[in-house]
Amino acid sequence: MNDPTESIRREMVAEINSNPTAREEIEAAHGQVWDTNELQKDFTVESFCAPFVIVSRKSDGATGMLEFQHSPRFYYDFHTS
Repeated sequence: MNDPTESIRREMVAEINSNPTAREEIEAAHGQVWDTNELQKDFTVESFCAPFVIVSRKSDGATGMLEFQHSPRFYYDFHTS
């Protein structure tokens, strides 16, 4: 399967994970941040396509996307579709 976004996403993953950011810095730049346990409480994960994850928000069923860094694993920048 040909994924036209693969090379762009790979570059983003490399950039994000080459210099992991502290939670406080991510919050300052993007607002609310979730660790894995918090993510599981607030969202149902539909699919991963690093550095993005497609989710459904449990509180209202809104579908959207979060960005994430690998380690420490933080999810952020929620956008609805």
